[in-house]
Amino acid sequence: MSQYTPLPVTRTRRALALLPLLGAVTLAAACTATEDPPGSAPATTAPVTTSTSVPRTDPPSPSASTQVTIPTSAFVELPAELRKSPRRTTPVAEALPKLCGNEFGTGGRQVTASAAMTVTYQKAGEPSSNVPQGMIHQTIFTFDGDGAPGYLSRLRTAVQACPSYDQSGNRVTVKSKALPGVGDEALLLTRTWPETSMNGERTGDTASSQIAVARVDSAVTVFDDQGWEGTSGNPAILDRVVRDGVRAIDAWQR
Repeated sequence: MSQYTPLPVTRTRRALALLPLLGAVTLAAACTATEDPPGSAPATTAPVTTSTSVPRTDPPSPSASTQVTIPTSAFVELPAELRKSPRRTTPVAEALPKLCGNEFGTGGRQVTASAAMTVTYQKAGEPSSNVPQGMIHQTIFTFDGDGAPGYLSRLRTAVQACPSYDQSGNRVTVKSKALPGVGDEALLLTRTWPETSMNGERTGDTASSQIAVARVDSAVTVFDDQGWEGTSGNPAILDRVVRDGVRAIDAWQR
């Protein structure tokens, strides 16, 4: 049999009297740990900061080891003679091109950050009263681990499975090839479709535009050249933008 010595009556009463006080102290401590001090601002998620506040559209993956900020300086800026308007922030979902499906949105859970900007260009020497020649959407992804080369591999496979697609009643053909001498690896896609006039009638000619994708270490950038109001893009300007853009990302990563 266990030996049990009951507490004296006076000690038992004192212990019972302390219980409400202990409960009040515990409740007060819990309120202090979860409530903001009077007059303080509510907690918010820290935004992605850049020199012109370029937001990160996609959240970092749960497996990301570090938070990544993509600065404005990582994006290409056109020289003054080609710049129709300053570059501007664009939602990633709007900046990425679409062919047969969501080929360019296959970053997966290794994406640590993404952001996009758009530049509007003109032909050099044209008067400012002329309409733009086109615009180029640039998207930058950063990845954990082997996510960047994996993205290029998936993209090549998806593009090969999409030799053509329909857009606004026109058949668009897609051809791709390697783009040597750009970043660690790069891909160039050319889209071609029947040209139409301003009133929508076919002219008998063809129009085309290009998409370039380049990997720079653990980052991938996508350039989508779109001619103004459905006209052809400018391959020479895109080539210059791609090479300048890769250099900007390389400088940022150093």
